[in-house]
Amino acid sequence: MTVSVLATFWAVSLLFVITPGVDWAYAISAGIRGRWVVPAVAGLLSGHLLATVIVAAGAGALLASNPLALSVMTIAGALYLLWMGINMLWKPSTPQAGEQKADSWSSWAIKGFCVSGLNPKVFLLFLALLPQFTDPLSNWPLPVQIIALGLLHAVSCAIIYLMVGFGARSVLQTRPSAARNVSRLSGAAMIAIAVVLLSERLMG
Repeated sequence: MTVSVLATFWAVSLLFVITPGVDWAYAISAGIRGRWVVPAVAGLLSGHLLATVIVAAGAGALLASNPLALSVMTIAGALYLLWMGINMLWKPSTPQAGEQKADSWSSWAIKGFCVSGLNPKVFLLFLALLPQFTDPLSNWPLPVQIIALGLLHAVSCAIIYLMVGFGARSVLQTRPSAARNVSRLSGAAMIAIAVVLLSERLMG
């Protein structure tokens, strides 16, 4: 793989990463809570890496061609986002909530993994995007090329999501009312994305 190909992919990848979505909403929620940005982002990245491995292993095309499997994945992901969104609306994150004992590094990481790992849009994006930047004449095997691209995408995600999470923490940490409003907005975004996913699947 050439440096120019990697640079082109990085630019395209970054455009997707800087577009606010469910990952942003989750990173913001973690930032409002205070000290859970790193585990939340680590969980999000693990979901992206899982999608990369699935595509690299060749199972991606098989799964995408199986309507039932894709429907199950979509519905499971949408229901999880719906549940999280409702919880964020019902109990919006506040800076004071960061001290609750119920929170833990593992719980935020697992939730992050589910947010990205159960999002079929992430999987379908990787399936459509990563192979386009591979070179069949390269000395690198195709799966290795896909994993390299996925890792580059993960680096972009890590930088942007950490900036979003820590930015939310620094801006909203001393503004409980603003933090609650932003948390509710993030929850509403999750619900909207879940409804769109379910609608697309049911109408399709």
